[in-house]
Amino acid sequence: MILIIHRCYSTMSHNILITGGSGYLGGDLLARWDKANFPPYGKLYALVRTDAQAEAVKKYGAVPLSFNAKDEAAVRSAVVENNISVVYYLIDPLHFDAPSHFIKALAEVKKNTDREVHFLHTTGAKLFSSHAGAPNDKPLFDTDPDLYNIQKSQKTPHEMMRIGVETNCSIIEEAEKHGVRSYIFAPCIVYGKSEGFGNPLSKQTVAVVRAAVALKHVYRVDTGKPTWPVCHVADNTSLYVELLCKILADETPGYGKNGYYLAASGSVAWDDIYAAMATALAKRNIIPDDRVVTANNEVLEHLGQALGITKELVPVTVGGNCTFTAARGEKELGWKPLYKPQHILEDADAEVQRILEKSEA
Repeated sequence: MILIIHRCYSTMSHNILITGGSGYLGGDLLARWDKANFPPYGKLYALVRTDAQAEAVKKYGAVPLSFNAKDEAAVRSAVVENNISVVYYLIDPLHFDAPSHFIKALAEVKKNTDREVHFLHTTGAKLFSSHAGAPNDKPLFDTDPDLYNIQKSQKTPHEMMRIGVETNCSIIEEAEKHGVRSYIFAPCIVYGKSEGFGNPLSKQTVAVVRAAVALKHVYRVDTGKPTWPVCHVADNTSLYVELLCKILADETPGYGKNGYYLAASGSVAWDDIYAAMATALAKRNIIPDDRVVTANNEVLEHLGQALGITKELVPVTVGGNCTFTAARGEKELGWKPLYKPQHILEDADAEVQRILEKSEA
C-alpha cells in the first residue's frame, strides 16, 4: 500500500522520537516512513527495549535509543541531549507519569532552541465512548470546541477509563503550562496487517476471535445496535503522517484543547463486525455455525476467563457505543482515508485468517 501524502516544506529542522515502534501502530508508522514524502527534518530516533528492536528500527533509518520512559532523568537526558523537538508517544494510553516527563523535557528543548516543540499522545476512542461516560446520543466530533470540557466532566464506573480520560486532560494542561504543543490522537477499531516488525494485529479484532474460539460461538455483549468508528491501519498511519508533515512544515494544526484527532473513515455496527467474523470462523469449522448469540451473565463470565479479564470489562473490550466522529483530519490536514468503513466487513475473512495464523505461530 502506497500512502499518498502531500509534499510540504520546512524552514526548520526537527529531531523526532517515535516510541512504540514494535507495536501495531508504531511499527506500521516506521515501516511506511520512507514512502511518506516528509519535508526535511534532522534525525529520526526510536525508543527500543532490546538489541533486536534496535537492529529492526535501524532498517527504517531510525537511530535507536534505549531508556526507561518512566524515569524522569532518563527521559530528560534522551530528549535534551539529542535535541528532540517532536515526540510521538505510542506506548501507554492510560498513565500520565511518562508523558509528563517528556513534556517537561520538550519544554527544556524549547527554552534552549527557541523552537516550537510537540508532544503527540496516542490514546483510544474508548475514552470518547459510552464506556468512559462520553455523550453518545449524537455525533461527537473531534473538532468540537468543547471537547476538552466534555472530557473533564465525564463519569465512568470503570477505573481504567477514568484514568485514561484524566490522562488526556492532564497532558493538555501540562503541555499548555510548559509551552508545549500537544495532540491527542485517538485510534478506533483499527484493522488490517501492520507492516511493522513487531505486533502485526489489532487488539480489538483479536479479542473477538479469541473469545469465539474459546466458547465456540460469537457473542454480542450489548443490547440495541451500537456502532463504533473503524479505520484501516494504513489510513491510521496516514493521519499520523499528515499531522507530522504539518508540524515539520512549521504550520499550525490544531493543538492543545483544539488538538484532538480521530483516525476513522466512518462507523460500523458491532453486530455487523460480529456477523462477518462469525461467517469467517464457521467457514473454517472453528465454530459450529455463524449465529451471533447474545451473552448472558454466565457467558460474560466465561468470556472474561477466555480474555483474561473480569466479566465487567468484557463489554469494554468487545462492545459499547462510540459516536466519536472524525472531522479535524480532513479539515485541517487534508487527510482522506483510502478505505470506506464497510471495508472492515469485506476484510473480515482475511483478518480472521491472520489472527488464527498468529495464534498458531
